[in-house]
Amino acid sequence: MYHVGDRVVHPLHGAGTISAITQRKTDGKLRQYYALTLVSGSLQILLPCNTCEAIGVRPVRSAAELEALVASFPTVRADEPVGWNRRYRENMLRIRTGDPAQVAQVVRGLALRGREHQLSAGEQRMLTSAKKILASELALVLELSLWEAEGLLTPLGEP
Repeated sequence: MYHVGDRVVHPLHGAGTISAITQRKTDGKLRQYYALTLVSGSLQILLPCNTCEAIGVRPVRSAAELEALVASFPTVRADEPVGWNRRYRENMLRIRTGDPAQVAQVVRGLALRGREHQLSAGEQRMLTSAKKILASELALVLELSLWEAEGLLTPLGEP
């Protein structure tokens, strides 16, 4: 169970801080929700307390772990399947793990692919989303602005 002030990462929305624990009536039942205020904007999402683990919400990584990840960016493996559908499916699975190393692999792979070929609209959206997820955790833990955190992603293969 998380508490107000805890910093967590939602695998599809990025990092944020739990700003409140609220109760809402849904389907005639009173349920508890975490109010998660995301780093990447003024967006706040409500997460059902009882399903956070199942959807992959996790505490943020330590500063040392993220600094090591940033240092390893140039060597992040970027294997990409040839077919668009398979590549998209595998990248979505990597993002949904919530693991920063897996998200970095998606960012690097798509960024490098974007240098060689034009990315489809779906892959461009995926690249943008994966970068925001990764940058939000970096910003929150390393106490950087979102813009500064996105700058750390340049070694992932972007021009």
